[in-house]
Amino acid sequence: MTANDSKAAILMIYTGGTIGMKADPVDQTLKPFNFDQILEEVPELGKFTCKIDSYTFDPLIDSSDVEPSLWVALAELIRDRYGDYDGFVVLHGTDTMSFSASALSFMLEDLAKPVVFTGSQLPIGTLRTDGKENLISAVEIASAKGPDGRAVVPEVCIFFDALLLRGNRTTKVNAEGFHAFQSGNFPPLAEAGIQIRYNTAFIRRPPVPDAPLRIHTALDTRVSILKIHPGITPQVVRNILCGPQTRAVILETYGSGNALTKDWFLDIVREAAAMDKILLNVTQCLTGSVNMDLYATGRHLKDAGVLSGLDLTTESALAKLFFLMGTTPDNVRVRQELQKDLRGEISA
Repeated sequence: MTANDSKAAILMIYTGGTIGMKADPVDQTLKPFNFDQILEEVPELGKFTCKIDSYTFDPLIDSSDVEPSLWVALAELIRDRYGDYDGFVVLHGTDTMSFSASALSFMLEDLAKPVVFTGSQLPIGTLRTDGKENLISAVEIASAKGPDGRAVVPEVCIFFDALLLRGNRTTKVNAEGFHAFQSGNFPPLAEAGIQIRYNTAFIRRPPVPDAPLRIHTALDTRVSILKIHPGITPQVVRNILCGPQTRAVILETYGSGNALTKDWFLDIVREAAAMDKILLNVTQCLTGSVNMDLYATGRHLKDAGVLSGLDLTTESALAKLFFLMGTTPDNVRVRQELQKDLRGEISA
């Protein structure tokens, strides 16, 4: 599908999800519609002066079934079409959108064009859908250029409910309301009202503007997540931290990075560290940062060999580990790179 002549060219990529569903006129069940006829569903797109093409994954992928193989396919598709388009809009289910946006932010190096994820809580064919506004604004942002002709937002982002958020800073926080995503530790990159207001001071730009896009598709997914909770047992902790198939573990801790201080727990943490496991501490809180020097409980973890994840989200921590572990078998190098801000995922 192509809409209008080009001042800019946008590729709309439909992976699956609620936004692309439409009620069947016969049985009223929700079924994916043909994105080649997107102008029939969202005629407002025809008012853009940019060219809009579409690409639909086959088979479509439910958000709950997203795997790293989808991220690889997305990265390769963007690389292959990078020279033909000025921006990309990825339509994706909301449940794992933050995981996918975080992953793509690390996999796409020297990105100089927008990759805007969006979706909806209601299908685009329903009367009260949020899908049309999300899609229209995502296209406008993906096609926006500054006076120098370069993209206004050359980042992997999520646009949802009038806010443009850095992808690797987001978490889904609402299963029913339209305000589905939150970026607790970083301000919006843009806010859509009567006009779209860009917060340019917070938008990252590639260090070398004309550098070619590079993609990283070797992902090492040997990562587990241990959520600390009252009543957690030694068996559970040992199975996760010391599992033979696990190279790294994300510990979701309380508050500013605290966990229980019982001897058995710290002994297992030390045992895992002695096995060269990469142990990364992130907070369960939606806002705030890990500081393992603040309380004795956090200091015990630090002394046992646990790294601070600072203000990483769990989604971003997982993606960052997949990416870094895929680049090297050297766990010392991975630990060093984890402490660096690579794509705006942590606050300096």
